[in-house]
Amino acid sequence: MRIFLIADTCTELDALPDHLPERGFLWVASARREFEIGVPVLQSRLHQWGCGPLVDLHVSDLLSNQLPSHFDYTSWYDLMVFRRLAAAPGSSELFLDEEHGTLASARRALQAIDTSPVGFAVYDRLLMTVHPADCQVREHFAQRLLQMPAGGNGASRIPPSPADLMLRIVNHMVDSYLELRRLLTRQLATLQQELFGPRSRSVDWQMLLESRNTLHMLEDICEDQRSAVQEWIDALDEWPPEADDHARRERELLRVRSRDVLEHIERVLGHVRRLESSIESAVQMHFSAVGQRTNDIMRTLTVLTAIFLPLNLVTGIFGMNFDALPLIHAADGFWAALALMLALGIGLSAFFWRKRYLSSHH
Repeated sequence: MRIFLIADTCTELDALPDHLPERGFLWVASARREFEIGVPVLQSRLHQWGCGPLVDLHVSDLLSNQLPSHFDYTSWYDLMVFRRLAAAPGSSELFLDEEHGTLASARRALQAIDTSPVGFAVYDRLLMTVHPADCQVREHFAQRLLQMPAGGNGASRIPPSPADLMLRIVNHMVDSYLELRRLLTRQLATLQQELFGPRSRSVDWQMLLESRNTLHMLEDICEDQRSAVQEWIDALDEWPPEADDHARRERELLRVRSRDVLEHIERVLGHVRRLESSIESAVQMHFSAVGQRTNDIMRTLTVLTAIFLPLNLVTGIFGMNFDALPLIHAADGFWAALALMLALGIGLSAFFWRKRYLSSHH
C-alpha cells in the first residue's frame, strides 16, 4: 500500500495519517490483495476521518478481478471500476517484425492482453484506488506525481482534487491501448498473410476463431468503459452548484477531462470495430479466393475433358471390330488417324485458349 499527500506538491507517507489534510487530498493506492487484508483498518480510518465507510457490495466490487467497468455512487463517495486494455507484462518480446511473424507467435501475442480492473473510490478529499499486483499504472503516476514541481501548468500541474486524479489515471489506461493497438494490428496482419498466402490451405482456423473472440471481448470491454464514463459525466452534472468561481472552474475542468476520456474510449472502440471488420472481410475474401481457385481448376478439367472427348470418339470408332472401316487396311491409315486426332486436339485447344478458358487472366 502506498500513501500520498497531494497538495502544492506530492509527498509519500509511511503510514495512514490520523486526520485528512486541511489542504489538498490523500491518495491511498493498494494492490488488490493488500486491500483485502487491510479493509478493516481502512474502514476504521474512514470513520476516524469523518468519511462514510465503503459499502460491503462496493468492497466486493473492488476485490473482484472479473467485474466489468461500471460506475456507482453514494452520498459519501463515487465508485468507478475501470477495466484496462494493455499488453501483459513480458509481452514485449511478442512484437514481431513483418518478415518473420509466425502464426504461433501471433497466438501468444493475442493471448497476452491484460484486462484487469482498477477500482476507484472518490471522496471529497480522499482517493482510494485498488490495482492488480505490480500495476504499472500506479507506479507510473506515483513517480510522476513525486516529480511534479509546485505551480506547474497543464499536464504537469498537481491534480487539484481526487476526481481529477482519477480521470488522469483512467485516461492513461485508455491511452495505453495504443501499444496494444500496434500489437493487435501486426498480429492480425500476420493472420491475413496466412489466409492469402500460397499455403492458405493450412490456415489454423482455431487461431482465427480465438482472434475473433478476442476482438469481441475487447469490444465488450470498451462498451462497458464508455457506459461507466458516461454515467460518471451524468452524475457530475447532477452535483450541487459551486459557490465560488474557482470551484466552478475546477468543475468545468472535470467536465472537459471527462469528455476527453470519453472521446478516447470512442476512438479505441472504433479501432477495435475496424479490426473486427477487417478480419471478417479477410475471412470472406479468403473463401472467395478459395472458391475462385476451385472454379479455375474445374474449368481447366472441363476444358481438358472437352478436348479429349473427340479423340476418344475417334479411337473408339477405329477400334470397332469391322473390316470395312476406311483406312483400316491402308498402310498410312494409322498416321492419317493420328494426324486427325492431333488436328482436333490442337484446334480445340486453340479455340478454348482464344475463349480464355485455359488462360489465368479473365
